[in-house]
Amino acid sequence: MACLLETPIRMSVLSEVTASSRHYVDRLFDPDPQKVLQGVIDMKNAVIGNNKQKANLIVLGAVPRLLYLLQQETSSTELKTECAVVLGSLAMGTENNVKSLLDCHIIPALLQGLLSPDLKFIEACLRCLRTIFTSPVTPEELLYTGPDHQTILFNHGAVQNIAHLLTSLSYKVRMQALKCFSVLAFENPQVSMTLVNVLVDGELLPQIFVKMLQRDKPIEMQLTSAKCLTYMCRAGAIRTDDNCIVLKTLPCLVRMCSKERLLEERVEGAETLAYLIEPDVELQRIASITDHLIAMLADYFKYPSSVSAITDIKRLDHDLKHAHELRQAAFKLYASLGANDEDIRKKIIETENMMDRIVTGLSESSVKVRLAAVRCLHSLSRSVQQLRTSFQDHAVWKPLMKVLQNAPDEILVVASSMLCNLLLEFSPSKEPILESGAVELLCGLTQSENPALRVNGIWALMNMAFQAEQKIKADILRSLSTEQLFRLLSDSDLNVLMKTLGLLRNLLSTRPHIDKIMSTHGKQIMQAVTLILEGEHNIEVKEQTLCILANIADGTTAKDLIMTNDDILQKIKYYMGHSHVKLQLAAMFCISNLIWNEEEGSQERQDKLRDMGIVDILHKLSQSPDSNLCDKAKMALQQYLA
Repeated sequence: MACLLETPIRMSVLSEVTASSRHYVDRLFDPDPQKVLQGVIDMKNAVIGNNKQKANLIVLGAVPRLLYLLQQETSSTELKTECAVVLGSLAMGTENNVKSLLDCHIIPALLQGLLSPDLKFIEACLRCLRTIFTSPVTPEELLYTGPDHQTILFNHGAVQNIAHLLTSLSYKVRMQALKCFSVLAFENPQVSMTLVNVLVDGELLPQIFVKMLQRDKPIEMQLTSAKCLTYMCRAGAIRTDDNCIVLKTLPCLVRMCSKERLLEERVEGAETLAYLIEPDVELQRIASITDHLIAMLADYFKYPSSVSAITDIKRLDHDLKHAHELRQAAFKLYASLGANDEDIRKKIIETENMMDRIVTGLSESSVKVRLAAVRCLHSLSRSVQQLRTSFQDHAVWKPLMKVLQNAPDEILVVASSMLCNLLLEFSPSKEPILESGAVELLCGLTQSENPALRVNGIWALMNMAFQAEQKIKADILRSLSTEQLFRLLSDSDLNVLMKTLGLLRNLLSTRPHIDKIMSTHGKQIMQAVTLILEGEHNIEVKEQTLCILANIADGTTAKDLIMTNDDILQKIKYYMGHSHVKLQLAAMFCISNLIWNEEEGSQERQDKLRDMGIVDILHKLSQSPDSNLCDKAKMALQQYLA
C-alpha cells in the first residue's frame, strides 16, 4: 500500500509550492498595464537568488507571457526592460532553466530588442543574451559564428565603431573592444587586412595592440592583444618577420607560459603561440630558443606540483580539474615547434621523460588531450632519425595501434597519418606493426566515408607494399579485395586515386611479384588501367598509370597481357606522341621494357611494335629538344640495332 500513497503526497507538495507562485504569473495577465508592470517588478524581486522560485515560475508558464510582453509594441519601454531583467535572472538558474528559455525561442526576441532606441532596454537584452550564451547547453550556431558572420559584422561597420572604444577611459570597455577584434580577425583575411590600416587618434591599430602588450599592462590585456596580432599575422595581414611579431608578440606569448602565470593564462599563451608559429620555420626556431621554452613546457606536466604556490584551496581545486588542459596545450605547442626542424625535434625528445609523457597522453580519458598527443607524436615522426631511435626504444607503435582501434575520426585522421610514417621502409617499427594486424585495420580505413581516412589508409598500405615480400603483398590484396581496389580507383577524391595508383605500382614491382599478381588479377588490373587512360584525368594520374604499365611490361609472363591487348598498345603509342613530356617519358618506359633484347620473345615483340609504327616515333623522339626523352629514344632504338 505504501507505494500507492507516494504519488498523492508528492502532488500535494507541488501544488502547495506552485500555489504560492501562481499569483505572480496571474498578475502578468491583468488588463491594467500599471499592475502588470508592478507584477513583473515583484516577480524580479522574488526570483533573485531563488532557484526554486525560478523553476516554479517556468513550470507555471511565465516565460511565454514575459516574451509576449517584451515584444508587444504597446508595452512601455520600462515594462519591456523589466521583462528582459526577469528573463535574465531565470537564465542564471540551472541548465534546465536555460533549455526551457531556448525552447520558447527567447533568442530571436532578445535580438529584436537590440533594435530599440532605449539604451537601458538594450543593456537588459544584452545581459540576458550573454547569460544564455555562456551556458554550456546553448548551441553556438544560434548566434553568429564563422566567416560569414564576421563579414556581416564587418560590412555593418563593426571595425570603425569598435576602434574608438580602445581609447576609452574604462578598462572594461577597452578589453571588450580588444576581444571583439580578436574574434573578428580570426582566420579572416578581409577583416585583418582592414585592421592593419585603421587609425585611432592618429595611431595605427597594430601599434595600439603592441602598446597593450607591454609588461606593465594587465595580463588579460597582454594576452588578448597578442591574440589580435597573431590572428592578423596568420591571416596574412602582418608579415611573420615583422618586428611586432618577432620582438613583441612572440616573446609576450612565451612569457605567458611561465609557471608564475595562472593555469588558464598558461593554456591560452601556449595554444596561441602554437597557432602563431605553426606554418613558419623561422618563428619555430626563434620560439625554441626564447626563455628556455622547451624546458618550460615540461612543467606543464608536473602541475600542480607538491611545492605549488597555490594557497587558495578553491583555486587548487579548480586547477586540479583543469590540469589536463595544460597537458593538451603543451602537446599542441611541442607539435608546432617540431613541425620542421630536426634539431628542435631532438631537443623536445631529449626533454625529461618526454616520450613517456606522450605515450601516456595517448590513453588519457580526455579526447582533446589524446588528439594533441597524437598530433605531437605525428610532428616528431617526420624525423627519420627519431623513427629509428626514440620511436623504436619506446615502442610507440603499440599505443598508436591501440588508439587506431577505437577513436573519433579527428584522432583517427592524425593517428593514421602518423602510421604512414611508421610504415616507411627504413622504420624499424614496420615489422611489428605488420604482425599486429595492421593490414586489416588499414583496409578498413579505405572504406571510410571520410576522404582523409581513405587517403591515409591507402597511403599507409602503399608504404607497406614498398619493397615488401610477396607474402605481405598477397595479404594486402586479399584483405583489400579487388572490388575495393577498383572502387578506390574510381574514387571522386584525387588524393585517394593517386595513392591507390601508388599502391598498385608498389605491388607490381620485382619480376616474380609482377608475374604472380598479374597471373591472378591481370584481367581486372588491365581493365582498370584502360579506364583511367581513357578517362578525364590530369597529367599526374595518367603518368602514374603509364608507370604501372611499365612495371607490368617488366614482368616475364606479365608482358603478354600488354602485347595481346591492341587497345593498350595503341594507347601507349598515343602517349608517346603526347604534348606533355612526362607522359611521353612514361610511355617510353613501357616500350623499352617490352623490346629489351636480352629477354625471351623480344624479337617477336619488336616486330609487332615496328609494324605499329613505334620505330618511326622513336626516330622522331631521338630529335627531341628534351635531353631525357632524346636519350631514352636513342637507347630504345639501339635495342632494334643490336
